[in-house]
Formats: sequence, C-alpha cells, structure tokens
Amino acid sequence: MTTVSCPECEAQVLLDADVELGEILVCPECGVDLEVTALNPAALELAPMVQEDWGE
Repeated sequence: MTTVSCPECEAQVLLDADVELGEILVCPECGVDLEVTALNPAALELAPMVQEDWGE
C-alpha cells in the first residue's frame, strides 16, 4: 500500500497495490473525488466534475 496526500485537505489517502491509472477514489477526510494521475511515484488530483450535456 502507498499513501498520498489529498490535494484538497492534505489528508493521507491509502492506495491499494492494484490501483490503476485514472481510477477515481474518495478522500476519507473531506469526501472529494480524486483521480489517480500517476503510479510511480503515485499522485492524485481532483477528479474533473462530470458535466451533463442535457442531450445536446
């Protein structure tokens, strides 16, 4: 397991050994969605908000 700091609140987020690039995780402290953007070394960024196109 690897730990990485949440970019929003600086809490430590545990990453499983089988985590994949692009995987979405939730910060256990502040609850924001985080995207795994690198694996070696591990890095997290705020996940992009999904925007509804309302059929356009």
